[in-house]
Amino acid sequence: MRRTISAMTLCAAAALLLTGCGSADPKPAPEGGKQQPQPAASQQQGQSPSSAPAGSGGGARHEVTLEVGGTGKTAVMYSGIGSGFEQQTLPWSKSGTAELTAAEQKVGYLVSVVPGTITGSDGKLQQAPCTIKVDGKVVAESDGVTNAKGCSYKIKH
Repeated sequence: MRRTISAMTLCAAAALLLTGCGSADPKPAPEGGKQQPQPAASQQQGQSPSSAPAGSGGGARHEVTLEVGGTGKTAVMYSGIGSGFEQQTLPWSKSGTAELTAAEQKVGYLVSVVPGTITGSDGKLQQAPCTIKVDGKVVAESDGVTNAKGCSYKIKH
């Protein structure tokens, strides 16, 4: 009984601390009842959060295509040119531009696609095959059988 009370007190204290970690009290809403959204600091300076400042050596742009093969429907999780986790009809592909900042060019910018399962030609479930292309060149691929971890690639230049 004493342990239960101690555990409950500890949980309550942790919840109180976590809820008290927010920012200062919000400003009261102006007349009319709606509070105006505050722009982020990087947007106040005229920059988008993902772009490099003008004249800083600039960012590199790469055309990225994510592809998942097969037939039927499966879940597809992707990141790097947007991100999502959605049920898709196969074959599926998504293309976009990855804009790397100077720092991302040095440490790398990860793009990935992880397809769900499909029924293979042998009737067994297997991961759907996937491919990643950067600037038209295949940089990662998986047949879904020998490598069932999806596809990922780190763009560095």
